[in-house]
Amino acid sequence: MDTLFGKIKFGLLLAILAAVLAGAVLWALSIGTIKLPEAAIWQSIVDQLGSGLPVEAPRQSPVHDIVWLLRLPRLILAALVGSGLSVSGVVMQALVKNPLADPYILGISSGASLGATMAILLGIGVTLGEDFVGIAAFIGAFAVSLGVLFISNLGGRSNSVKLLLAGMALSAVCSAFSSFIVYFANNKEGMQTIAYWMMGSFAGAKWDSLGVIALVVLVSAAFFWTQSRILNLMLLGDEAAITMGTDLHAYRQAYLLISSLVVGFAVYSSGMIGFVGLIIPHVVRMVAGPDHKRLIPVSALTGAIFLVAADGLCRILIPRTELPIGILISMLGAPCFIYLMIKRTYSFGGGE
Repeated sequence: MDTLFGKIKFGLLLAILAAVLAGAVLWALSIGTIKLPEAAIWQSIVDQLGSGLPVEAPRQSPVHDIVWLLRLPRLILAALVGSGLSVSGVVMQALVKNPLADPYILGISSGASLGATMAILLGIGVTLGEDFVGIAAFIGAFAVSLGVLFISNLGGRSNSVKLLLAGMALSAVCSAFSSFIVYFANNKEGMQTIAYWMMGSFAGAKWDSLGVIALVVLVSAAFFWTQSRILNLMLLGDEAAITMGTDLHAYRQAYLLISSLVVGFAVYSSGMIGFVGLIIPHVVRMVAGPDHKRLIPVSALTGAIFLVAADGLCRILIPRTELPIGILISMLGAPCFIYLMIKRTYSFGGGE
């Protein structure tokens, strides 16, 4: 049981992270090709909230358009994607009982890539509208997760090892089909589009799609927070859980589908962004410990801060050019990953 002091300390940590997130958003709103003073940003926010007009209403000030139409929606999307990928990373690591797992390890990223490749080079899903590439990627990611469940249940009930092996097998198949399509398509422009999509970006954020993504991420994170006890049991293994009166089979499959849903929406809205679901849970475990009741909310806030700050950096590192966020995250994530392995701090408890 948590002591009163422990609860106060945890609440203070959440409050500090929330304040850091708000500060990161304000900082990222002020930077870019056009630098805005904080006073002008605050005035724009107050004016919009007090006016009651739609955000897209005409004849607004230039500062309003920069803040409300360009920067704020992409920063909100960055926060949502960071939270979703971080929480999914926590859950995936518990599902396969492997602290080096991330949301893409079960083949979900390869499924998304195959869906996007088919949409761009073969025109599949064009009738779905202007966001057909993202929708096709989402369908591919979710279809692979269903395939992983089906294969892992063949010849007996699934477990963490079978889930991992099924994900690796389907990942190889999807990658092979993607390469096959690219090889025979002979479409230079399409290949460039795929390459850019694979690098990830929040530039396409729109207010009308943020509501659905926010609902999926926040409800999923809240659901997993209520499942902290089951996730803690998964770290002990199926045999230990059964002795405590809990069968993890159904929980594992449900959690995989919900996590895939979150990752699918992240891929749909921003393309491929790796390492977030791998690195953030590691860092958070060192601070908050392995208990999922604390790990999930702290990971959600930390992931949001990380991607908001990274999106801001992507807009200022190279003058008059926006660096794809997937490149920056990989440049930061890979060294962190190697450092964690060298320090041997990659166990679920954050220790050796």
